[in-house]
Amino acid sequence: MSTSPDLLPVTDRLARPVEDLRVSVTDRCNLRCRYCMPRELFGPDHAFLERDELLTFEELERVVAAFVDLGVSKLRITGGEPLLRKDLPVLLHKLSSLEGVDDVALTTNGVLLPRLADDLAAAGVDRVSVSLDALDDATFREMADTPLSVAAVLAGIDAAQSAGLTPVKVNTVVQRGVNDDQIEQLAGWARDAGVIIRFIEFMDVGTTNGWLRDRVVPADEVVARIAAQWPVDPVDGDVAHDAGGGGFGPESLDGDGRRVQVAERYRYRDGAGEVGVIASVTRPFCRTCVRARLSSIGELYTCLFASEGHDLRSLVRGGSSRAELSSVIADVWRGRSDRASELRAEGGLTGPRVEMSYIGG
Repeated sequence: MSTSPDLLPVTDRLARPVEDLRVSVTDRCNLRCRYCMPRELFGPDHAFLERDELLTFEELERVVAAFVDLGVSKLRITGGEPLLRKDLPVLLHKLSSLEGVDDVALTTNGVLLPRLADDLAAAGVDRVSVSLDALDDATFREMADTPLSVAAVLAGIDAAQSAGLTPVKVNTVVQRGVNDDQIEQLAGWARDAGVIIRFIEFMDVGTTNGWLRDRVVPADEVVARIAAQWPVDPVDGDVAHDAGGGGFGPESLDGDGRRVQVAERYRYRDGAGEVGVIASVTRPFCRTCVRARLSSIGELYTCLFASEGHDLRSLVRGGSSRAELSSVIADVWRGRSDRASELRAEGGLTGPRVEMSYIGG
C-alpha cells in the first residue's frame, strides 16, 4: 500500500512529526531492577498480561505498517524483556521487511543474548542496546535484584558483537548513592570493550521506582568526572533523538533554531570511541520528541510519562484496514501536546503514569 497523501506529513501541536516507534512485546522480565520492576510490587502474585491479550505477530505487523505510512522509519523492540517473547525473531523479520523501515533495534538486559544474538541478526535487527548499571557484582545484584552476576550480561554483549549487532550501546541509569561510584569504571570498560555507553539521569517513570531528585546525578557531573580521567570533546553536528539507541533521525531544531539531540555525545581525544549522556531531568528535550510508543496489547502512548494509552487493538481485531489504522493514529498524533519533562516540578511528576516495564522506557 502506498502512503496516502492526506496523511503525510503528520505533526502534533508542537510541530513534531512521528518518526520513531517503540514496540513493547511483553510486560514480563527475568530481572527485578528496583527502578523499573521492584519485586515487592512485581512479585509472584503480580498479574501479568495473559497471552491472548497480547497483539499477535500478524497484528503487530499491521499496526507497525500503519505507523510507517505516517513517516515512522525507525523501530525499537522493547518489553519488559523482549527476548522472553517466544519466537521473537519471526516478528523481527516481518518488521524489518516492511517497506519504509530503515532501522530495527532492540533494548534488552542482555541475559538471553548468548543464545539469540545470531537469530536476531539473521532476522534483520541492526543493533541492540543493553542495560548495565554496574560492573561490581554486589551493586549489580542489588540494583537488578537477581542472583546473576555481571558476567551474564557481559556474555550477552560479547554475543551481540560477535553476531554483528553493532555498535552495541550500553545504557546505565545513574543514581546518587547507589551506583554513581561506578561511572569511571564503566566508562573505562566501555572504552576497552568497544561499546558506546550512555549514562542516563534517573527519571520518575511510573510511580513505583522511588524517584527522588536528590538521587539524580546531573549529566554535566558525569561528563566532568569522565573528562577528568580521559579528556573529551563534544561531537558537533549531531542530529536529534538518539535516546533509543537506534541511530540518529532527521535533524530537529529547538525554539532558537539550534540543533538539539537526546543523547549528548562526547568523543575521547585519544580516539578511544565516544561516551554519551542523557540529561532527561536537567535538560528536558520534549520539544523535539518524535517518538510514539506501542504497548504489547496495542495501546498507543504519546509520551513516556502518559497516564493512559489509546486503544488500537480493538480496531485491529475489529477488522480495520491499514489505511483506517493510519487515520486513527494520525488523529491521535495531531492532538498530541505532551511535554511532561519540561513541566516536572522540583518534587517530580505527579499523578498516575504508565510503568516503564509496561511500555519499555
